[in-house]
Amino acid sequence: MSDGSVEASGERSVAAGGDIRQVATGDFATLAEHATVLPPEAFTTGPVTSPVRNVPPRGARFVGRARELALLDAAFGEPGGVVVHAVHGLGGIGKSALAAHWAGTTDFNPVWWITAESRTDLDAGLAALGRALQPALVDSLSEDAFRERTLQWLSANDGWLLVLDNVTDPADIEALLARAPGGRFLITTRRGATSWRGIAEPLDLDVLEPAEAVELFTAIHPESGDGVEELCRELGWLPLAVDQAAAYCREAGIGAREYLTLLAGYPADMYAATAEGGDAQRAVARVWRVTLNRLTGTPACQTILEVIAWWAPDGIPRAYLESLGSPPEITDALRRLAAHSMITLHGDTISVHRLVQAVARTPDLGGSSAMSRRLVEIGRGLAVLLLADAETLSLVDDDPQASHRVWGAHVEALAARSEPDTDTVEAAELYGSAGAQYAVDGHNARAVSLCERAAHIALRVCGRDHEVTRGLQDSLADAYELAGESDRAVALSSRVLEDAERALGPEHAETFPLRSTLADLLAKNGERERGEALARENAEAAARVLGSDHPDTVEARTTLSTIRRLSEAEEFVAGPVEVVERRLADAVEELGQSHPMAATLMMELAVAYRKAGELDRAVRQIAEAETVCREYYGDTSLLALNARVLHVVLLRRAGNDVRADELAADTMADIDRALGDAPFAAKLRYALSPEALTDSE
Repeated sequence: MSDGSVEASGERSVAAGGDIRQVATGDFATLAEHATVLPPEAFTTGPVTSPVRNVPPRGARFVGRARELALLDAAFGEPGGVVVHAVHGLGGIGKSALAAHWAGTTDFNPVWWITAESRTDLDAGLAALGRALQPALVDSLSEDAFRERTLQWLSANDGWLLVLDNVTDPADIEALLARAPGGRFLITTRRGATSWRGIAEPLDLDVLEPAEAVELFTAIHPESGDGVEELCRELGWLPLAVDQAAAYCREAGIGAREYLTLLAGYPADMYAATAEGGDAQRAVARVWRVTLNRLTGTPACQTILEVIAWWAPDGIPRAYLESLGSPPEITDALRRLAAHSMITLHGDTISVHRLVQAVARTPDLGGSSAMSRRLVEIGRGLAVLLLADAETLSLVDDDPQASHRVWGAHVEALAARSEPDTDTVEAAELYGSAGAQYAVDGHNARAVSLCERAAHIALRVCGRDHEVTRGLQDSLADAYELAGESDRAVALSSRVLEDAERALGPEHAETFPLRSTLADLLAKNGERERGEALARENAEAAARVLGSDHPDTVEARTTLSTIRRLSEAEEFVAGPVEVVERRLADAVEELGQSHPMAATLMMELAVAYRKAGELDRAVRQIAEAETVCREYYGDTSLLALNARVLHVVLLRRAGNDVRADELAADTMADIDRALGDAPFAAKLRYALSPEALTDSE
């Protein structure tokens, strides 16, 4: 039709040749000059023929993650059907870096990265993909139209990969997944695995291995000097924190040691600091603040984080938190924290990343604020009070020794993370209690450290003449003595008694047990005559002032009796059977079978039987002693472990090697579990071996 004429057929049809300004059919009129004329490709949904890719650059700093990369290869390599994988974990753990690195190696087409923190972000990303698929329509379609065109294209094609980064709510992407049943989706999210049940296959991402963290740091800052591994450990092996610290050090021209010093002195500043040109919103403090802001509807979430920030990062019993709210409130708060990867739940216990703890106990994350500092102190105060309550919980546990070890570890963590000059008297009593427990269990260095901390706090807060100070100093003296520091024990015990006599008077009720302690220490430290004289005076005064049946009078008499029977050369040497039997009978009558002195004499009697050649009686006696020690003090108390070791030795002496080996294996396992590398543990382990038989006593 070279003349430009056109034809139209059908009711109210229109044909136009050349330019027209208005079309009328009788029903309506169209202004043709404002109409959109779409090219033919607007009506096709066929596959793309050239690469369409939108993925962040693969970072040269990417390290490790071999296991996770292999899992993604395997998951997305399966043909047919929808594949949806959700890489989840704590903010800063490296989810986006892993996704970008892996997506950059794939052969899918298109490969399209969408930041999907909200539905608005998701819609914008889908529209952008639509423009990339059909660039000829960029000036023709609206955002909504492009988004719909993308959904139609995704549903009609396969071989593509969408990376949905930082998805906040699984519900935001459910409609997209439903429209594209044959697609490939890789999701990164802070929401935990349970949030993706029935939607995506979760892939949990953990922190870097130590060697990988060091590799990342030195790749960014080769001139970092020594201390890199120590710094990475302090940062909890978290990729974002390691990257942030390394970039800052490189730009500031400082090494890892200098950064550690800055971090210790100015944590709030360093957690928020980034190198020039870095994304301040990606600083570790701000990354988690975004998550916490989403949890404001559950106030207990913030409280729980502010409390557990002061404890050890692993093995936190959920029962410790029960008094913070009603069971539904605490359960819901823990659920939400776990769902947003701020904590991890393991049955009855909780774990939290140590850097999350560090940020939670650091004030002024959003700027200088007295209120922020006050909240941190409130959190620490709650951490102290809850641990004080938890000690009682451990006593009624099915395995009180194991519970006490867990409790002690959290007390030690609290002490390590608190500034001594800000500790309260409640903290002092908590440290003293834990130190006393460690002393009983044979962890001498740990016992002395905590008891010293407690005594110093009491002196600062309560003063020299307060009963709390005297009690904690007395516990410290016991810890010194058990650690083999007898001179320090005697000196401190003497000072405590002098202070008590000066402040209260020499015949005050509180002075009698202090005097018994000093007399016992003097006798054990080579001053037996002086100790015996003090013990005799104390027993006579106690009977006169307190009465003969008062517990402190009984203790004073027992101390005197014990000192009189001590050998000048050694504290516990088994004497003739009749002497030890009489000492044991006296101790049981005055103190009860559960008293440590009675338990020790039971073991001494077993040795006396052995020396007298009565091996059968020795074995029966030590079996009874072991039963008493385990019943009253627990399987892994120092008294019980000594009794168990001696039981093994006596069984070997009696020729019962089979039974001895069985008991030795169980005892060795408990020594490893309870004492670890404690100095006393090596002696116990050696005593259990057959080779030590000739030296066992």
